Amino acid sequence: MTETRIVLVRHGQSTWNADGRWQGQADPPLSALGEAQARAAAGGCPDVDAVVASDLVRAQQTARIIGEHRGFGPVRAEPRLRETFTGEWTGLTRDEIEETWPGWLAADRRPPSFEPWEQVTRRATTALVDLHEAHPGGTVLAVAHAGVIRAIERGLDVLGTVPKNLGGRWFRVNGDGLAAGDVVVLIDHASVVVTAPDQL
Repeated sequence: MTETRIVLVRHGQSTWNADGRWQGQADPPLSALGEAQARAAAGGCPDVDAVVASDLVRAQQTARIIGEHRGFGPVRAEPRLRETFTGEWTGLTRDEIEETWPGWLAADRRPPSFEPWEQVTRRATTALVDLHEAHPGGTVLAVAHAGVIRAIERGLDVLGTVPKNLGGRWFRVNGDGLAAGDVVVLIDHASVVVTAPDQL
């Protein structure tokens, strides 16, 4: 049975990641560190036949940097890999959320406007299955978001943690559906440093 392997990873650090703000489907770019992380990840990324990414800027930038460094070709935008819509929590820090919704984070509660994880799972899983249809037997790099990766894992009853930037998981797709593989981390976070533009 033909099987497609997908390495699904979280984007590099964004400016809002650096500020500790919940992003959801807001569209901040990569920070300087995030760009350095993406460059470092190019060396740790396996050879792939195609690259796709969420249509949000932080994912597109990450995928494009990796692709350009490795010569993987163009990045295709996949809106179904967008981060979870976080409603009124968008742009807030954990402290700001705790102030207005005390105890909700600890209890894993979300406001009504928050996109249900089941919906995220459905759209993202469908996107991965469609990648199998487009690249049967191939290997694909998909750059997405922490909430998306966690939702897919949850849908598969796989125990996961919030992936660090450029971390994620391998997935296998065939005619029987989607299966989770090993956790993957493309960079050594401690070794990634921000390089001044004139030193690039």
